[in-house]
This record gives sequence, structure tokens and C-alpha cells, in this order.
Amino acid sequence: MKIQDIQVLNLRFDYAGGNGFRYAGGQVTSRVTSLVLVGTDTGETGYGAAYSHPDLVKLIVERHLAPHLIGHDPTEPERLWSRLYELTRWYGRKGAALSAIGGLDIAFWDLRGKQEGAPVWQLLGARRGSCPAYASGLFWIDDVAELEAEAARHVANGFRRVKMRLGRNPEYDVAAVDAARRGAGEENDVIVDGSHRYSLERAAWMGGELASRGVFWFEEPFPPEEIDLYTSLRPRIDVPLAAGENDFGVQGFREMIRAGALDIVQPDACRAGGITECVRIAKLAQEAGLTVGTHTWSDAVALVANAHFVASIRNGLTVEVDQTGNPFIDELLAESLTIEDGRIFLGDRPGLGIDLDLDVVRRLNANYGDRMKDGNYSDLIFGPEYASVAPPYEQ
Repeated sequence: MKIQDIQVLNLRFDYAGGNGFRYAGGQVTSRVTSLVLVGTDTGETGYGAAYSHPDLVKLIVERHLAPHLIGHDPTEPERLWSRLYELTRWYGRKGAALSAIGGLDIAFWDLRGKQEGAPVWQLLGARRGSCPAYASGLFWIDDVAELEAEAARHVANGFRRVKMRLGRNPEYDVAAVDAARRGAGEENDVIVDGSHRYSLERAAWMGGELASRGVFWFEEPFPPEEIDLYTSLRPRIDVPLAAGENDFGVQGFREMIRAGALDIVQPDACRAGGITECVRIAKLAQEAGLTVGTHTWSDAVALVANAHFVASIRNGLTVEVDQTGNPFIDELLAESLTIEDGRIFLGDRPGLGIDLDLDVVRRLNANYGDRMKDGNYSDLIFGPEYASVAPPYEQ
């Protein structure tokens, strides 16, 4: 099998009326992601995904890396990963370059599975093709009764854990957690994302509130750069501390792990460098006695890649499933994802075991157009009119 062509398809969709969910970063209007398609001389196509600035991903993959890959065997992802890292080290090591490598790496693992007639989870050493999954949503809503209803809906749809976003103000945060707890039920888990909004003292206070309510983990109370704050907070709270969605590669996660900053590490194959790099990150975490709960906030290809990875590691905890009405999750695949009793099931088809709904891909690719357009994309904000800043946590 030889690589014949490589293509990046940037996708976009707009929430109805430009009114998606609301969080610390403002009102989300739209979402974007990048699919990476690797075609071969055997007719097989490998599917990957990268979550970064879409225009940069397309430039890096198609203009820089693709010429170095044409004619090579894609079924040796570890070897290709090292080569791609060498090619981008001078402007990469983190950020868009490593995410672009990750998109290619996922596609290479998909092709290796198709070549060997085995699912990726099996190639990675897993004994079964499923892992725990949680519903991710529950954003800032003025009436917390709506959060209670949303949490109950996720449980009715087969989830046993739900994640919510806090960091609005102390009174809202406590009321929102209580509402989500009521909706999820005492037998299920609530996860809290702090949205980078807390001081150390307020995070310690919030950690006590969350621990008393049995919250499953407390995620990103601080920006990712503030490793010393994480290290200071961790021994002061009795709820597990999680972060990592905003970091890249072994070098980034090694720094957090060595500092003793976390209980749960959160790499994302489509951001942190692909399946190959996530396996290395998981090994570091395991050696430190930590668990892995992957981030996914882009598309179903990335979600499935993360699920294959988590299913295969001994310290795998769970994967994130966007439940905000995102067609990249809900419509992108020819067959819908199966989530039952809190687990995502991957099946035993070769590779990632997925096919794309090409009509959906074409529609969302056409909506993206030829460049990134202004809007609030949850993690990316373009245009000053969309860059609203939430009031301080405590007035």
C-alpha cells in the first residue's frame, strides 16, 4: 500500500440564527473542523481529523507535508510520525503543526487497520472495542432548571456521566451543579469544567463544594499555562483535577505530569499529535499513576479515534461526546455512533470502522468556503465583534 494523494476538507456549520451555546467566551455562532483524507494506490482511503485553525491545517498538510508522504507506506504510523515531526520542528512542536500531524497519524492508523483487516483498538492491544463515554454540554443558562432537564435527557440517551461548564459566579456555579446533579441522578456522575475562571483561593473553595457533591472531576479551573496554580490546588481539594485539552505532544504533558499538577490527563488525538503520540502520553500518565480521559470537541472521526485509543490503554477512563447539536458529531458518519449504558461501541470493522456521509461532508465543506470567516467558534474567535468577554468571576 502506497500513499497516492492527501486532501484536507475544512468544514463549517452555523447554529440557527447564530445563537449557539453561551459560555465564558461568549455566544457561540458556528463550529469548524478539518478532515484529513489519505488516498492510496489500493483504493483505500484513511480518515483523520485535526482540530486547529483550519486554514493553517490545510496549508501545513497539503503544501508542506503531503509531498514528503506521496509514495510512502502509510501503515507504519510511528515511523511516519517521527519524520513529520522532524519536518515541522522548526515552526511546530505544539499548536497547529502538531495537530496537523495528528490528523495524518489518525488516517495512517485507519489505513493500517484496513490493510491488516483489524480494528484499531485491536492493533493497539485492546481486548474489546468499547469504552466509557460522557455527554458534554450543560453550558451557561440563566434558568438552572433547564440544566436539570438537559442532564436528564443525556442520561435517557444512554450516558452515565455528564459534563457542565461553570465559572460564571459563585452563586450560579453552586446552583447549576445542584441542578445537574438532580437531573443526572445520584447513581450517575457529574463532571465540572471551570473554564479558566478561578483564582487559587476560589478554586479551592469550589473544589470543596464539588467534593461534597460527589463531582467526578474538576477540569481547567485555570488557564493551561498556570501549572504552578494546578500544583498548588491539587493537594488542597478532594475532587480529581483534570486538564490537557490545550496542550500538545509528550513534551507538554510531561511538564504537567512531572509537576504533579493533575489526577486526570486529557489529550486529544486530533490536537495532541495523533494516536501515536497519545499512546506515549498515556504511558507517561500510567507511570505516574494517573488516568486518561480524552477531550473531543470537533468531529466524529476524532471521537472514534480517541475511543479506540482509550479502549486500548490500561489507564483509560472515558471519552467526551459533544451534545450541543453538532452535525460534525451527529451527521458526519454514514452510521450513527452507538452509545449504551454509558459506553461507546466501536465494532470490529477494520481500521476506525467508519464511513463518512459524503453528502454531509460536501455540504459542510461548501459552507466553509475558501477561508475562515468571522464568528465565535467556541475555541476560535474571529472578528472583534464576536470577542465578548464575560464579566469577572467575582464583581
